[in-house]
Amino acid sequence: MKKLFVAGAGIGAGLLLIGWVLLFQPFHGDSKGTPVIVTIPKGAGLATVADLLASKGIVDDATLFALRTRIEGESGAIHAGPIAMRAGLSYGEALEILTKQGNATKSVTIPEGPSRQEVAPIVAGAGVSGNYLAATRGSRFLDPRAYGAPAGAGLDGFLFPSTYDLRLPPRVSELVQAQLTAFKSQFATVDMAKARAKNLTPFDVVTIASMIERETSVARERPLVAAVIWNRLKQGIPLGIDATTRYEFSNWTEPIRQSQLASTSRWNTRNRQGLPPGPIGNPGLESLKAAANPAPSDFLFYVVKPWTCGEHTFARTQPEFDRAVAAYNSAREANGGRAPSKCP
Repeated sequence: MKKLFVAGAGIGAGLLLIGWVLLFQPFHGDSKGTPVIVTIPKGAGLATVADLLASKGIVDDATLFALRTRIEGESGAIHAGPIAMRAGLSYGEALEILTKQGNATKSVTIPEGPSRQEVAPIVAGAGVSGNYLAATRGSRFLDPRAYGAPAGAGLDGFLFPSTYDLRLPPRVSELVQAQLTAFKSQFATVDMAKARAKNLTPFDVVTIASMIERETSVARERPLVAAVIWNRLKQGIPLGIDATTRYEFSNWTEPIRQSQLASTSRWNTRNRQGLPPGPIGNPGLESLKAAANPAPSDFLFYVVKPWTCGEHTFARTQPEFDRAVAAYNSAREANGGRAPSKCP
């Protein structure tokens, strides 16, 4: 009986140790997993919160997280609302964030279109700590070569523009990881069948999408601009998109110099056929979709339509285009040399 008692005690102690390890995870912590924005519903019970965290991969097991929360006496201390977390947190780390920081997050909005160099001051102005340009030179979270980019390609094009809720204090590293993660998930929704049929790589599509963002701010025109780009590529006509030259010289506000326009660089799409070496900014989902699936059109030209808010006149032939340019120049002259635009 004494031996049985000792053996039973040993088994019991072993089970207690296993239970303690499962609940308190002494070897699990300091997660460097993918950033995840989770929204805790108002009035949600502990079981609902635990299931939500487990479903997003934030914690390993919903039941054990709920049990750990009850042991800590924190069942009623979980705050509602959006909060930045990470995949693979320990139960203690997740509970700390949910109860101590609650929904204390910082929203940072990255607009569609700008390059990483243009985004850097936006990020700094939002109070996000860290060097955005340094953090976006490359990342272990996304390799552009997986999308057909050449070796050495940077992250422009892959830093998905959106609004991100960052855990306080907000850090550049967390923002960049969130942008790259968002790009992966959003690009996965783009139908690439038509682009593949034309031997365009995902990197080509991202490059085209970045030009679309620069060329039009009118949503319904994106597939038409994509059609012009595709048609010019097919016919071997230079794209003639000056935004690529502006990107090369980081000149987005001043008039382009004649010396820049005369450049024989691959970024100069006036003088060189084909696509530029890579994306010139970071496109949103609608431009990515348009770049992969242009409108069924034989347009080869477009020019700003006078007295509109950024709309364009599209043309199939050089004479049509010349007439549209003449109409624009006439309206500009009548407006005292100022752009003839009309935005609300």
